[in-house]
Amino acid sequence: MSKFSGEIMNKYIFSRFPPSRDVAVGPGTGIDVAITRLKNDLFLVSHLDPIVGAIKRIGWLAVHIACNDIITAGVRPSWILPLILFPEKWDEEMLDEITKDISTAAQETKVSVIGGHTGYSPGSLKPLVAITALGVSDSKFIISSGAQAGDAVIMTKGAGIEGTAIIAEDFDDILSEKQIGQEVITRAKGFINDISIIPEALIMRKYANAMHDATRGGVMEALLEIASASGMDIEVYKDKIPVREETKIFSERLGFDPLWMISSGTLVVSLCESRVEEALQRLRDSNIIASCVGRVRKGEGRLFFHERNIKKIYDKPMPENDELARLWRNYPRT
Repeated sequence: MSKFSGEIMNKYIFSRFPPSRDVAVGPGTGIDVAITRLKNDLFLVSHLDPIVGAIKRIGWLAVHIACNDIITAGVRPSWILPLILFPEKWDEEMLDEITKDISTAAQETKVSVIGGHTGYSPGSLKPLVAITALGVSDSKFIISSGAQAGDAVIMTKGAGIEGTAIIAEDFDDILSEKQIGQEVITRAKGFINDISIIPEALIMRKYANAMHDATRGGVMEALLEIASASGMDIEVYKDKIPVREETKIFSERLGFDPLWMISSGTLVVSLCESRVEEALQRLRDSNIIASCVGRVRKGEGRLFFHERNIKKIYDKPMPENDELARLWRNYPRT
């Protein structure tokens, strides 16, 4: 699934739903969460996200991805409300699998299921799971528009984490046809265990000016959205962005760019440059791989992407540009 362009969102969504006086952070491009004032210095942090770009473990993914967005505000998620829509041809085995996966993920993220909706949709071919996640914060929260000139940009784990795991699970027949060995596919399936960013976000909230989970559009879109939301330019260098070997193999055989591949599990952080080494050491101490991939400077919300001696300039987010969505079009699954 892809998103609408920023122009469409501004015309039909953001302009029609202005935040009320109780809303500290409302909807906007690149903004992960809504933050609503409850009383004094107590705030409700909320997020809604659907999962339709996967089939296997869709319920588990949905919980972790929604909770990831809450933690980017530096706030632990506490509650979730799942919406589960089954395809017209559903069965109890599918219901059992999805609800069991939601239960497992809720235990892993330490959140409670407090409500939701379950049903089926005539004409639909695949299940859809959407999760509303909620948390409560004092006035100390982080938003993706907080990047400051002079910040460094850190990225955890690697590019294309989620997309690689989904491809390994849902496109395994295509991978075999492309002569990719089963041992590579099995290792890539294990990337699913890296989807949660809660461990690194709990560490980085002490340092971060802005945090963003690299979901649809991958690492490049996450960087673009931080730049745009913050009104700052970001300089990033391709050779500093880690890409795991399994992701490289998949991208070469299937013809996609891992930097634009959905990458839940990759946390992008903007933080004061003087604190980079301390933050990286804290992550290493927790066995979390991380790299400094760029810098923030005053500008106009653009991304400057350096690849060898070539510099590309992106001047606006491109949420409709996601490589997993393109693969689903090229290799339809049922």
